Amino acid sequence: MMVKAKVNSEKCCTTGEKLALPDVAWAEDLSKLSWALAHPARVRIVRLLINRTACMCGEIVEEMPLAQSTVSQHLKILKETGLVQGEIDGPRVCYCINQDMLTKLKKLVAEL
Repeated sequence: MMVKAKVNSEKCCTTGEKLALPDVAWAEDLSKLSWALAHPARVRIVRLLINRTACMCGEIVEEMPLAQSTVSQHLKILKETGLVQGEIDGPRVCYCINQDMLTKLKKLVAEL
């Protein structure tokens, strides 16, 4: 027995008003920051850092079910995009969220 799929009679696209594409810089900024959050571990690290003023790498590792080297790699990616900052504190690195970049990310997503 064949089952017929219900066809939605509403159009998903309408003609008329044209939407302007965002400028290249806006799209590049959003894609760069989105890529930084494209892994669940990095999302968790950012969430952890948002809730703290600063955090040593070892403290982040304790919160994650990942090896220290893996956490360090994720932190490196977050630092490269500017979403996270790292400051050397003796033999360790102290990480914190870059509030300006977090604000920028929120603004870019809101404009999407």
